[in-house]
Amino acid sequence: MEFSIVTPTLLFSAISLLLLAYTNRFLAVASLTRQFIKLYESNKDENELKQISHFKIRLQLIKYTQVFGVLSFIMCIICMFLTMINQILVAEFVFGFSLLFMMTSLIISLVEILISIKGLNIELEKITH
Repeated sequence: MEFSIVTPTLLFSAISLLLLAYTNRFLAVASLTRQFIKLYESNKDENELKQISHFKIRLQLIKYTQVFGVLSFIMCIICMFLTMINQILVAEFVFGFSLLFMMTSLIISLVEILISIKGLNIELEKITH
C-alpha cells in the first residue's frame, strides 16, 4: 500500500465528527446530572443517588474519549505534516498511533454507552416495580 497525504486525511474527517458527537454526549450528561442533583436534593431518593454516581463515572469516561480523540487528531495532523516534508516512514508510525488513540477513544465510548444503559435500567425499574 502506498502511503500518501490522502491516508491521514480520511481519518481527519472521521475524528472531527466523533469529537462533535462526544461533545454533544458530554452536554447531555452534564444537563442530566444537574437535573438529578436537584431531584436528589428535594427527594433524597436512592435511585437518584445511583444515577448521580453513574453520571460521575460517565463524565470521566467522556473526558477520556475526548482526550484520546484529540490525541488522535493531533497525531493525524503531525502525520500529514510529516508526509508533506517527505518523512513517510515516520508518518506511517505516527498514523499508526493515531489509529490506536482513535480505537482507545471508541472503546472508552462503548464502555460509557454500556453504563448509560445501566442508568436507563434504573429508571425503568421505578416504573416496572
